Amino acid sequence: MKARGAVLSRRHAHSATVSDWKSLQVGDRVEIMKHAHVVAAGEVEEVSQSGNVLWLVPAGPAEKQLFLKSDGVQVRRS
Repeated sequence: MKARGAVLSRRHAHSATVSDWKSLQVGDRVEIMKHAHVVAAGEVEEVSQSGNVLWLVPAGPAEKQLFLKSDGVQVRRS
């Protein structure tokens, strides 16, 4: 028997923060979070080989965006 809270529900596991950006695939739908607020959402266009840079194609009519891990943003799958 697993300890209470040891298993995430599908919804929570799916929306959990992605710590290794290299695990993201082109076309993954994600949200970019900063200070617990969603600052952008869309599809992953590309992730750098180092996994520290992510290019995002926004869901709305906007230019693609560049996010740096060093800026303190977090990524979660949506």
